[in-house]
Amino acid sequence: MSGGEPRDKAAVMNWIRRNSPTREDLLESRFVKPFAHRVAHSHLWRFTRTSVRRGTALGLFVGIFFLIPGVQIAGVALLALPFRANIPIGAAMTFLSNPLTTPLILAASVWLGNVLFGLRTNVADLYVLYDEGASLVEWWHWFTANAGPALLGGVAGLFVISVVSAVVGYVLASIGWDAWIRLRWRRKIRRARDKRLEASTSDTVAG
Repeated sequence: MSGGEPRDKAAVMNWIRRNSPTREDLLESRFVKPFAHRVAHSHLWRFTRTSVRRGTALGLFVGIFFLIPGVQIAGVALLALPFRANIPIGAAMTFLSNPLTTPLILAASVWLGNVLFGLRTNVADLYVLYDEGASLVEWWHWFTANAGPALLGGVAGLFVISVVSAVVGYVLASIGWDAWIRLRWRRKIRRARDKRLEASTSDTVAG
């Protein structure tokens, strides 16, 4: 049982490493390089309760609202400065918006824009594009071709989805962090109890 915690922590850290740029790669980005001396600060790469939940919220907001690969991670790195958010967590969260989820996000944003603002964008075209496995370029062309209601409703809907996702992510990250801390304490208490039992048994045998 005592080996569970290192394995759990290693699994989380491996997922973050796979889905986050290294500090060196990020600092070489042309968007980030002018601010490299600040982005490289250790507190933006430290895993604490506050920085992790802020990084989760920031990564989800930027990843969903700015559906442009590369810009997302740079945006997280730059916005992490004023929000004091964890950059690796934020960068990893941006990958939740990807070529598989982006069409669904765009469709949901246009639908939500229609509902919230009474717009009448032709949502049927969305399902045609989705069924045909349209590329990101085709999705973007459709999005901009319907410039009026689609763009207005889509951006508004996208903003609402981004904010809601960030709030949900913040709450889940807080719950997850607290659960992990409680698990660590239970394991420490269990190990301490087992050691006392072992010591007591050894003293009994020796006596």
